Amino acid sequence: MSLVIVDTGVANLASVRFAFERLGINPIVSRDPSVIFTSERVIIPGVGAAPLAMQNINALGLTPVLKSLIQPVMGICLGMQLIFETLDEGGKQTQGLGLVPGKVTRLDTGDLPSPHMGWNTLKPVKDDPLLEGITDKDYAYFVHSFAAPLSKITLASAEYGQDFSAVVRHKNVWGCQFHPERSADTGAKILSNFLKVSI
Repeated sequence: MSLVIVDTGVANLASVRFAFERLGINPIVSRDPSVIFTSERVIIPGVGAAPLAMQNINALGLTPVLKSLIQPVMGICLGMQLIFETLDEGGKQTQGLGLVPGKVTRLDTGDLPSPHMGWNTLKPVKDDPLLEGITDKDYAYFVHSFAAPLSKITLASAEYGQDFSAVVRHKNVWGCQFHPERSADTGAKILSNFLKVSI
């Protein structure tokens, strides 16, 4: 199976690549549109700030490429936030890729420290092949200050000051707010499931 990890210029590409290599897949890291178009699976990773990430993606000419994909696509951490229509960060609204409907806003952590950093349980709310074998006793590793609210595309939620979308799906596009590549057996199971999903 061919899998490409999109080189957005704002991601820890090595850890994502190693996670798939542990599953027996040798992913390609690329920003080449032809490579992305022809891959059977696409991962959009990301770490850091949404405005800079979208600036990089636009500068690389990847926005129309990513918006036109019909194969299974998954955004990870910041990459999940980027698949939404709009993102509130840096004191202004940033236009996302618009692969899924909705808006990402600052996480209201209440009296808890921000960013949300550490292990939290996932609460599946909808059946989906990506979450096969995942229960509300499974933990995932989060590092984020922004999140998507619960909506009709939420597959699993998590709670940190407020409930938020931990996993989403819209058509051929999935998103994980946590880092599956750092989430031990839970993350490995989700990445393995992504290799099997069909649309």
